Amino acid sequence: MTRRVKRQFLWLLNNTLNRLTTRLARSGRGPFALVRHVGRKSGKTYETPLILARVPDGFVAELTYGTDVNWYRNIVAAGECVIISGGAEHRIDRIEPCDPDTGVRAYGYPAALVLRLLRRHEFRLLHTAATQQ
Repeated sequence: MTRRVKRQFLWLLNNTLNRLTTRLARSGRGPFALVRHVGRKSGKTYETPLILARVPDGFVAELTYGTDVNWYRNIVAAGECVIISGGAEHRIDRIEPCDPDTGVRAYGYPAALVLRLLRRHEFRLLHTAATQQ
């Protein structure tokens, strides 16, 4: 996918589907969580809806669009973010690579089956701060 097409696709998602999924995530119902992060250049606070898997150390994120998306670049630059899941806020104090098998298993059935069929292999562990575990 060319960079221009990818940018246009992400703009479309942000201005349509993300608005709906943000509302669902904020309600605490459904599979969505919000990642609250601060823009690297703007300093503005953003909330991005994602489907995350809860694990003992925090959350697993599958990087559907790779590492070149703003939410991911922002949290890596800051080294932290806040996850809003099920109506509760969770402070994330570090982001670590997560091996594909562990990442897929974290999502459970049937999502794990879909991730395997789609050959998804890029996962990150969003580690919950020690005071919240």
